[in-house]
Amino acid sequence: MIIGVPKEIKNHEYRVGMVPASVRELTNRGHEVLVQTQAGIGIGCTDQDYIDAGAKILPSAEAVFAEAEMIVKVKEPQAVERAMLRPGQILFTYLHLAPDAPQTEDLVKSGAVCIAYETVTDARGGLPLLAPMSEVAGRMSIQAGAQALEKSNQGRGMLLGGVPGVEPAKVVVIGGGMVGRNAALIAVGMGADVTILDRNVNVLRDLNNQFENRAKVIYSTAEALEEHVLQADLVIGGVLIPGAAAPKLVTREHIAKMKPGAAIVDVAIDQGGCVATSKPTTHQDPVFIVDDVVHYCVANMPGAVPRTSTFALNNATLPYIIALAEKGYVKALLDDQHLMNGLNVIDGKITCPEVAEALGYEYHDPKELVKA
Repeated sequence: MIIGVPKEIKNHEYRVGMVPASVRELTNRGHEVLVQTQAGIGIGCTDQDYIDAGAKILPSAEAVFAEAEMIVKVKEPQAVERAMLRPGQILFTYLHLAPDAPQTEDLVKSGAVCIAYETVTDARGGLPLLAPMSEVAGRMSIQAGAQALEKSNQGRGMLLGGVPGVEPAKVVVIGGGMVGRNAALIAVGMGADVTILDRNVNVLRDLNNQFENRAKVIYSTAEALEEHVLQADLVIGGVLIPGAAAPKLVTREHIAKMKPGAAIVDVAIDQGGCVATSKPTTHQDPVFIVDDVVHYCVANMPGAVPRTSTFALNNATLPYIIALAEKGYVKALLDDQHLMNGLNVIDGKITCPEVAEALGYEYHDPKELVKA
């Protein structure tokens, strides 16, 4: 198979779809890998590194898209990239379609086979291709939140861990999944007063065992959420419903009643955000203020640490890239229901029920379409 790796073009996105070591795995198996020039420069990998791994360097994204049978990316294709997709071409990347009607419309029109990292599952019910970036984003959320609390960013002017004689900041983490667990880990390590809210009692037990009373774990009801959000200095939004738009758990009314200078980091922004006042921001202009509350809503947080993020992501994606290349998408999908769960669009039809419901499309059974 001919596999294409274009340079990412989203604002301040420095990650890349494949590292040289991954390229070598494919070329050693007889596949051809086309890499856009300078695609890996943001993670410290030169064109020569890719050439040494067996890749062919092409001068433009247009050249990569034109020749490749499968495109491997990190972030969702931007409008100019979507225009280059063709029927039957495989697109393997993060998509986050539920809150993104324009992207969904373009992918439907393209006729491409669009497989989303974030809806690929595993035997334990996890999301193995989302997990590495959730780990990174969760840990980064505390760094971002600590900066948002600084007075220069119109925050409360608090140090997360406080100092002897001064109480630490109150950090409330909404969601005890991969994002929330990693956010809490860093916040606890920095000495903050941490509370985690979740609606799964088993998750709460697991978190309680992990943190051994260094963080409070609370069952999330509307009353509990309101109480803790209004007390918080920093709120981390780590809610995820796979494939679906995130629920707006923090309301406009909550924001109006929060402490002046409190901060919110909405990690769920890729799926539309779990805070009613959230809107996507960029690393270039990461924060905005609503009712004196600082909002950090960068939609590609792990892009700020691209080397760590890219290598972590490639560790997870490589087996699936190999399967798609070795078998072709039809056999690869039919052989692996978990990879099939990643299929969001094929032949102009939506095959992810959450996306279909969120955007008003007719849902089609992916297995029937792939068999056809």
